Amino acid sequence: MRREPLRQLLLAFSPCDGHEARERDRMIELLNVPGDPFARSHFTPGHFTASAFVLGPEGRLLLIFHGKLHRWLQPGGHVDPDDMDVPAAARREVAEETGLNLSPTETAAVFDLDIHPIPAMRGEPAHEHFDVRFLFRTRETTIAAASDAKAARWYTPDEVTLELSDTSVMRAMRKIIR
Repeated sequence: MRREPLRQLLLAFSPCDGHEARERDRMIELLNVPGDPFARSHFTPGHFTASAFVLGPEGRLLLIFHGKLHRWLQPGGHVDPDDMDVPAAARREVAEETGLNLSPTETAAVFDLDIHPIPAMRGEPAHEHFDVRFLFRTRETTIAAASDAKAARWYTPDEVTLELSDTSVMRAMRKIIR
């Protein structure tokens, strides 16, 4: 039920470079594998995750301090069985990690794609997260860290650095600034 809507979102997405085009192609391939590529237990080669870059007033970006990764990242995580689609999973993750409720009626287009390795841990084999990232805008500024987030904060574009975050967030920041 979620495969075809995600396929359409991925086909409508315009990659910013060859790397992102390859990520999109791998994601489309994942939609064709047996099993449920949205399930947390789908390890070969991995499963879809969803995240959100949220722009607030004055172009500030919402980031969370991830408790396990010890980096400032965009809110996001696994697609739950109850999520209607991948954009709904991204909105839910924002609400769970920051308390910010994004409008379910706002159009969600794919903004960024990132496939990253997850090492083996807690009885799970090494696998990949196929992260589909959306861009949302909000006027709301009240946030409170929860779930995997140890902190949540609005950042101006010039405050986001590689030392603070990671290369995928920096790539997204360059897109936002453009």
